[in-house]
Amino acid sequence: MRHKNLQSLSLSLLPLLLPACGSSGLLTTVGPDYQTEPLKAAANWQAPQPVAHQGDPADLNRWWERFNDPVLNRFLAAAEQESASVADAAARIEKARANLVGADAALLPNIDSSISAKRSSSSFGSDPFVWNQFPAGLQSSWEIDLFGGLARQEQAALSQLESKNAAWHDARVSVAAEVANAYLAYRYCEGQVQIVQADTESRRESARLSEIAGKAGFRAPGDIALANASAAEGNRTLLQQQAQCERSIKGIVAMTGLQETEVRKLLTGAPDRVAKLPSPPAFRIDSLPAQVLLQRPDIAAAERNVAEASANIGVELAKRFPKLSLSGNITPTLQSINGSALLLAETWAIGPTLSLPLFDAGKRAADVEAARAQYQAAASNFRSKVRTAVKEVEEALVRLDSASQRLPQGRNAVTGYRANFLAVRELYQVGLGNLIDVETSRRNVLSAEMALKEIEQERVSAWIALYRAAGGSWEQHEDARKVGPSPAAPNSGDPEKTDHVNHQADFTGGKS
Repeated sequence: MRHKNLQSLSLSLLPLLLPACGSSGLLTTVGPDYQTEPLKAAANWQAPQPVAHQGDPADLNRWWERFNDPVLNRFLAAAEQESASVADAAARIEKARANLVGADAALLPNIDSSISAKRSSSSFGSDPFVWNQFPAGLQSSWEIDLFGGLARQEQAALSQLESKNAAWHDARVSVAAEVANAYLAYRYCEGQVQIVQADTESRRESARLSEIAGKAGFRAPGDIALANASAAEGNRTLLQQQAQCERSIKGIVAMTGLQETEVRKLLTGAPDRVAKLPSPPAFRIDSLPAQVLLQRPDIAAAERNVAEASANIGVELAKRFPKLSLSGNITPTLQSINGSALLLAETWAIGPTLSLPLFDAGKRAADVEAARAQYQAAASNFRSKVRTAVKEVEEALVRLDSASQRLPQGRNAVTGYRANFLAVRELYQVGLGNLIDVETSRRNVLSAEMALKEIEQERVSAWIALYRAAGGSWEQHEDARKVGPSPAAPNSGDPEKTDHVNHQADFTGGKS
């Protein structure tokens, strides 16, 4: 009989719930339907593009591996494992994922259970009686999403998760570029040490020969003093350059978290790589700026932040409308009095609750305006990110083109200055020249060799900057709920072997 009464009451509530739910489950959905903002970028790049005869413009995956430098790969893997920014981004993903689970759960009924035991004694002027109770109950509540506030909250949570996933990949790409530049700086420093060391040895040899010639009366004391001063200057420059390399090693240790002994072993363990700059593989970027920007995870994250802010407007608007919820409970209770047989008592209740916002001194309206302001700020930030991304790509292209054009000129300068130095030194050695000309020519050679090494370093750095500006090796995926780092299965640390976020953000129009 009780079950029939419960069924009858439930059926009597259906006319109240069906108009509210409708075919879609919602009476209406308040707030704006998000429309993605088209990318405002030029039709073509203004800077010259690198010449690469092979390669897909969007294929930057495993770019680091094509350096064929296992030392660099080891540093990249270690740095990603130790990076605070990557770990922080991963933690934000888990928080966003939990928020999405909560938003999904808000659309469904929640059920709680309880069980308890109570023993009590009562007396009404006669012998007391003991009352034992053992209630167990189920309570449930369900908010009917009349105006779409919960649906908007779910949209906001999903956009937030997609944004955090993209931000995680942006952190990984940034760490990879930072480590590669640090490794490049050390190899560049090694090359400078080799140049300065060769120059210093040449100065020492000149000073030694001048001492011998001076003792034999063939060189003036002024020439000997100049040769010794030149050797001392070479030693000073060499010590300064070696100290710079030591600082570079300390930076790599801090970045990767590896022991300094291991870092030094990796850097010096392969003789074929000592003082050799990494050799970056060439790649092409798409001629359409909009296509390149689609590959950048920071742009995707900014766009998803706009979508989240748009959905939050609907969340705040829904709070200004009535709220309908359905709640119920059932509590069977076993009880006995003075040790009598256990009796079963059963109570239940079910019914809707309609709450109407009447007066809040303008708080809800203010929250809506604040949400709209947040949307405008997020949209402005997105446009700013796009402009910055275009600038970074253009700057990297300019740097790469400039370095490529200056490289042959630098090589010609070194060849010419070295030939001049050898000729002037030979004249001096046979007594037809002076030491001042020799030292001036020597400084010209050193300056030209250092400038050439700097151009070579800048060229590699420009390739790394272009890789970073083009979005790194971030790929796109359909379901952001299933991507990102997993605490249960941490990645191996290889920034190119970890599963990638694959969310395609359509920046050319359409609903979120």
